[in-house]
Amino acid sequence: MPLGLIVDVPLFPLRTVLFPGGPLPLRIFESRYIDMISQCMKSDSPFGVLLIRDGNEAGPATTHEVGTLATITDWYQGSDGLLGVTAVGGSRFRLVSGRQQANGLNIGEIDVIPPEPAMPLPSEYASLRKILEGVLDDLGRLYESLERRFDDAVWVTYRLVEILPIELEEKQQFLESCDTLARLKLIDELLNTVRGPVKGS
Repeated sequence: MPLGLIVDVPLFPLRTVLFPGGPLPLRIFESRYIDMISQCMKSDSPFGVLLIRDGNEAGPATTHEVGTLATITDWYQGSDGLLGVTAVGGSRFRLVSGRQQANGLNIGEIDVIPPEPAMPLPSEYASLRKILEGVLDDLGRLYESLERRFDDAVWVTYRLVEILPIELEEKQQFLESCDTLARLKLIDELLNTVRGPVKGS
């Protein structure tokens, strides 16, 4: 995905935060999004995912400005007739302006955010890699085909944040962060809180 301004990107406001490299399962039932998915597949183009700030997925909603582009990797027709889609996160972006089409689909002009360069995972955070290695295989089909880069601190932080049971607003703050070391520190603190104090310390 080229950097800089891109116009006419379809937007999908959701109650979820998508991270670069992360999986996104969707079940589509609204005609505006069925049309969007069809067009994205035909043109092999992404759509933008933005966390809803106020409102809901089926009605009017305001969103955060920073989101992630999603590329469709698989689709299927469910037994209930709904369209099932799997997408994967690509580049982060900042929404510059938006408009709504007659069918209700939101279209945006976006500014693609340069990706953080890969960074070796510092030795003091080796435990985070072990935790991630231990849970990814238990997360089911979505993570089976995911490219695994346990030596890349950027990738490790994104994977941990997307699976941690924290508030969506907190996940959004992690998405907007461009400081890998700060994310590592916060994630380590979060996990230490969950684990509790080590005996004998």
